[in-house]
Amino acid sequence: MAAGAAAGAWVLVLSLWGAVVGGQNVTAQIGEPLVLNCKGAPKKPPQQLEWKLAPPFCLQNTGRTEAWKVLSPQGGPWDSVAHVLPNGSLLLPAIGIQDEGTFRCRATNRNGKETKSNYRVRVYQIPGKPEIVDPASELMAGIPSKVGTCVSKGGYPAGTLSWHLDGKPLVPDGKGVSVKEQTWRHPETGLFTLQSELMVTPAEGGASRPTFSCSFSPGLPRRRALHAAPIQPSVWEPEPLEEVQLVVEPEGGVVAPGGTVTLTCKAPAQPPPQIHWMKDGVPLSLSPSPVLILPEVGPQDQGTYSCVATHPSHGPQESPTVSISIIGSVGGSGLGTLALALGILGGLGTAALLIGIIMWRRRRHQGEERKAPENQEEEEERAELNQSEEPEAGESSTGGP
Repeated sequence: MAAGAAAGAWVLVLSLWGAVVGGQNVTAQIGEPLVLNCKGAPKKPPQQLEWKLAPPFCLQNTGRTEAWKVLSPQGGPWDSVAHVLPNGSLLLPAIGIQDEGTFRCRATNRNGKETKSNYRVRVYQIPGKPEIVDPASELMAGIPSKVGTCVSKGGYPAGTLSWHLDGKPLVPDGKGVSVKEQTWRHPETGLFTLQSELMVTPAEGGASRPTFSCSFSPGLPRRRALHAAPIQPSVWEPEPLEEVQLVVEPEGGVVAPGGTVTLTCKAPAQPPPQIHWMKDGVPLSLSPSPVLILPEVGPQDQGTYSCVATHPSHGPQESPTVSISIIGSVGGSGLGTLALALGILGGLGTAALLIGIIMWRRRRHQGEERKAPENQEEEEERAELNQSEEPEAGESSTGGP
């Protein structure tokens, strides 16, 4: 009576909860109950039957029959995950990845006829909808750019991710379209996480707001793909690259020893190009930067400098060169220093000449002032002599015969 009640309870549970399967290939969702029928077994005990299980690794790798586990209705629960029911069927209350494999039942009815049943069980788990993370808001025509990363979590088996442009599949070609894929498996649940990073090079003159989307196609069971929410980044046409200019401070590139020189490379473009520096025609091993600062300048810093602007859509473009020289140094700036010294000496000589002329003029003027009184005294003396001579001449004329 108790056995009949138990059997009836199992039939009720299976009708409401599980699924009775009689085919060769079985697909079940992870966590759901699964019942496998043992063909040829009597519906009521006692039955003569034997269930065996071969996990996938046994069949695929070795194929050894001794690897089969024997499940008996007289025994207790098999690892607490499988039970042989009173009617001879096998119940797996919550099937998992570890239950994948081949199940076999051999039953003998009351007439002595033997019947075998084989089931190849595979499990699956459908993940949630994929998602595009780190989506790009802008792309530049003619320049390889990252569109985004499509991520799918919690699926089994792994499945596949695909990208679409305006509803059409994007096929990686290694040139205008490239995809970088990665797959992880959770160490505890065994479920998969898929990641697909899309890089594209938009064509010039194409759509200004293309629509990108990604989808997940499950390996099991056959069903429609799951689609992520689409994104629509803006595509900009590259601006013409203007002439690259190089500005140096201090102006002229002449600096005292120990001073600081600042070189600024001006290359207007969108997106901004990478700036590299050259000295005497040789590239400098510096990180790309539009500004080059030379602190505490010494003889080793003298030379000609230029900058090279590299834009993905235009290629490299070099600026005019500028020369850096040090005041008072020997070498490349010797002629400049000599000219500066001659200029200073010339200025001093000119000043001395002007001072001499001024002093000479002053002395001459003073000499003229001293000479003027002397000439006046001589004239007065001469006038007095003339007056004394005139009376004497009158007296001589009146005293004659």
